[in-house]
Amino acid sequence: MKQSKLLSGILQNWVAKVFSFIIALAIVVSVRFLNVNDRVVTVPLDVTLPESYRAASLVPDTVDIVITGSDSIIYLVDPEGIEASADFSAVDGAGIVRVPVGLSYPDDIYTRDGLTVSARPSSVRILFEEF
Repeated sequence: MKQSKLLSGILQNWVAKVFSFIIALAIVVSVRFLNVNDRVVTVPLDVTLPESYRAASLVPDTVDIVITGSDSIIYLVDPEGIEASADFSAVDGAGIVRVPVGLSYPDDIYTRDGLTVSARPSSVRILFEEF
């Protein structure tokens, strides 16, 4: 008899209970995922040029790094630990060549706290000509 009272108590006003649960879940998700911000820092770009071709356009020396995550964490990240590079050593002809910007940083620091790190722009292009 007590089980039926318990079951009837749970099932009473079930629409309001389900609606309240969905609203609470939506609030938790929005607070967790909408509290994400970006921090942009500029770091030096290490560019490796080919030996048999010369750069005819400007070679960038810095790149913007975007650190995305919670406000309480992104400003604690030391940008000195992030290294950016662009390797043009495989260039085999004159013309415009585009390579992706490679980032190296200690993975455990960034993945543990749910941070993402990306380069802006994600690739670099340079015009090369023969000597």
